[in-house]
Amino acid sequence: MRNCVGWFRCVPRFLLVLLVVPFYGAPVVFGGEPQWVEVRSPNFSVVTDAGEKRGREVAMRFEQMRAAFGTLMTKAKVNLPIPLQIVAFRSTKEMRQVAPLWNGKPTQMAGLFQGGTDRSFIMLDMSVENPWTVVFHEYAHQLMNGNMQVQFDPWFEEGFAEYFSSIEVDSKQTRVGKVPHDEYVILQQLGMMRIADLFQVQQHSQTYNESGDHRTTFYAQSGMLTHYIYDNQLLPKVATYFDLKENKHVPVEEAIQQAFGMSPAQFDKALREYTASGRYRYYALPTQASASADNYTVMPMKPEDASGVLADIHLHSPDYQDRALGEFQEILKSDPNNAAACRGLGYAYLQKRDFSQAGEYFKRASQLDSKDPRVHYYNALLTVRESGFRIGADGQDGANKLEEMTKELETSISLDPNFADSYALLAFAQTTTGDSAKAVVTMQKAVALNPRNEEYVFDLANLYLANRQPDQAAAVLQSIRSTANPQLAARVAAMLAQVQRFQQVAAGGGVLTQREGAEDSNHPTNANVQSPAVPGKPQPKWSAPKFVRGVLSGVNCSAEPAAVLTLVSGAKTLKLNLADRNHVIMIGADQFSCAWRNQKVAVNYRESEAGETSVVSVEIQ
Repeated sequence: MRNCVGWFRCVPRFLLVLLVVPFYGAPVVFGGEPQWVEVRSPNFSVVTDAGEKRGREVAMRFEQMRAAFGTLMTKAKVNLPIPLQIVAFRSTKEMRQVAPLWNGKPTQMAGLFQGGTDRSFIMLDMSVENPWTVVFHEYAHQLMNGNMQVQFDPWFEEGFAEYFSSIEVDSKQTRVGKVPHDEYVILQQLGMMRIADLFQVQQHSQTYNESGDHRTTFYAQSGMLTHYIYDNQLLPKVATYFDLKENKHVPVEEAIQQAFGMSPAQFDKALREYTASGRYRYYALPTQASASADNYTVMPMKPEDASGVLADIHLHSPDYQDRALGEFQEILKSDPNNAAACRGLGYAYLQKRDFSQAGEYFKRASQLDSKDPRVHYYNALLTVRESGFRIGADGQDGANKLEEMTKELETSISLDPNFADSYALLAFAQTTTGDSAKAVVTMQKAVALNPRNEEYVFDLANLYLANRQPDQAAAVLQSIRSTANPQLAARVAAMLAQVQRFQQVAAGGGVLTQREGAEDSNHPTNANVQSPAVPGKPQPKWSAPKFVRGVLSGVNCSAEPAAVLTLVSGAKTLKLNLADRNHVIMIGADQFSCAWRNQKVAVNYRESEAGETSVVSVEIQ
């Protein structure tokens, strides 16, 4: 069976982000009540006031699930690209502090996952019988995000998460794949969807997004179908199905027939019979050493530190950042040297674009705890946000800031080698200094850690193109061409057009000609980057493309649609003519801008025997 599951390594988000609601007033401190402790296992940090024993149990459960995922995925190393903090509350009353509101009141829940870009949180109510199912489902999504390259249709994503969320563990065995009893009950009471309909549910579909029986059936049937697939060793056929549907654009019902060797109606019957049989197979794996709670470390926490964790949860809930800011300030009143509170306040002010205050608190946090990777990352992020992403364009001061930013990110990475965002930001810094080759390597690491982050993938393609590797850029862009994000889809399409033109320029010796009979002369692939032909005038003989790197001191756009670029390269100043700025090959920017000043660029251009110039491509650095 492991050979079948190993397919995921080759083929390779439903991310539930819930707003949390703090209590009003000062930081939450439970004076006179059980001690807050932090339990550290090899891969997790658990903060709890439910006692050391329960804290060890929580850490052990997550270690066991992580190990089972790695075993079934045949992964030597399981990535989790965004740092995760687990908080286990001893009572429902405390859990309500972080529960989302519905009609103004906290909802009732046993577990909650809250996602973020720099930090994610899992919260559990340890007073209920089974707080694991919901958070294990969401944790399974995070494991998929960090270890699978492709995002699949919702039925597979949710079914896979359901499959892993039912994990059972004891000191000897980890059991994966038991069908929860409620799935049988739901499907018996509500019935089942047609397979063809199930397979066509997308993230924007009503069935997937609106509460009700259809959504409940969708989740239960997706989970049951995943069990059926595992029990009958059908994963290779699932791979064939996705290849037919996504890459060969075969209609869903026909793809089902070709991949599974049965019609959708036959598939419906087979799944109904499997569900009615009540029989399933599960996988018993030996419990790994990392899942043993004996070697975990336990440290008592000061009340201010526990309050800081809760304030950090509130801080990462966008509608309640102001409340978090007040909580951090209250912590510093009683503990002026609380590094986490300084870091939290710095991030709160950064979100408010109060860069002066953010810098002051990040500086204090760095002095109090130089080993915190998040502080070093925030310092670098502050530099970028403060400069409006134009860092490096301001002479020596910009160069000094870039150098300091690079040092901060390298320190962050050395302290947390699995924090993907630090690599992504470092790649940006390296690109800004003109080292696009090194930036490609760094961005590859970010994508390896978080392969489903579509912005990372897009940025990597951009870097490939900037490094004159259009074939690699095209291959990377294909993986996100079918993104559900319409804005990103438009950017991908535009860049693919740039890649195509870049390839045409390379293949044609630097010359792009307008296609014969093209109906839409404004289409990107119809670009004419030569000087326009003038009837009766002999066309100049152009040189092979030349390359120059320098600083664009100004752009003259007075003659529509042409432009003249003034580029300073060392001791030389070049005047480079651009015939049509709406149809130039752009690398590193979506479109040409007449407002560019003091902008680092790399330009490909041609020169005629008479000394005329014609720009082929402009790369923003």
